[in-house]
Amino acid sequence: MSSLEPGTVVTLDVEREAPFGYFLTDGEEDVLLHNSEVPEEFDPEQAHTVFLFQDHQGRLAATLTIPTVQIDRYDWVEVVEVKESLGVFVSIGISKDILVSKDDLPALFSLWPAVGDRLYCSLKTDKNGRLFGKLATENIMREVAEKATSKEFNKNITGWAYRLLKIGTFLLTEENYIGFIHESQRKQEPRLGQKVEGRIIDVKEDGTINVSLLSRGHEAMDEDSEKIFNYMQGRGGKMPYWDKSTPEDIAVRFDMSKASFKRALGRLMKEGKVYQEEGWSYIKE
Repeated sequence: MSSLEPGTVVTLDVEREAPFGYFLTDGEEDVLLHNSEVPEEFDPEQAHTVFLFQDHQGRLAATLTIPTVQIDRYDWVEVVEVKESLGVFVSIGISKDILVSKDDLPALFSLWPAVGDRLYCSLKTDKNGRLFGKLATENIMREVAEKATSKEFNKNITGWAYRLLKIGTFLLTEENYIGFIHESQRKQEPRLGQKVEGRIIDVKEDGTINVSLLSRGHEAMDEDSEKIFNYMQGRGGKMPYWDKSTPEDIAVRFDMSKASFKRALGRLMKEGKVYQEEGWSYIKE
């Protein structure tokens, strides 16, 4: 097995100069640092830390540009090219773009990332040592995620779709919150890697959020009414609270007094948007 592997960062000495660059070595194997990768201030007497990749001819090569995306190291990368027969190419900051195979992309081509979309991934190699992009799993996304608090309720967010399911879409926001967009809270399914903008309609106990991409159709409501209505939307149109709920329960869930809650809920009922039944409140169809 080769001691030098693509997708890794190593520190190498300069073995010799060639007309087209410098050969670097770890003492066992040489790799080319092409002239196009050599800066003016390059010192051949010093060891150099480089990133290894395969050039366009498939040969192992080195660059002094160290990408944040490596084997077992994840970061956001931008899609720069889409080829339906192969997959999508992403830029990791070096002279060669990296392929995310179509085998790792959605079955529907319409849900593939487009140029300019972002994917959270690392690198992997196939049995021939070729570099590919490796999409982050749900476990990886959970490791990088931050927990949202109830103070974030109803705030606008921006995020990128990283997991597509039939019932909805998962995204990671700019704040690193994991969000879920139920299919009822969007007009169209986002592409993998697509940037989306929405609002937080619920904050879960585990710090994840529910997000709606629908426009606010209730801007005329006062703030408390909108908070209650959005909460109900995030729960499928119903909630286990009504005008006889305890002040303690109302304060914990909505951060408002019972009097404020009753006024806001009363306004929603008066406007014909909500009704109550046996301790629950429901959005009218």
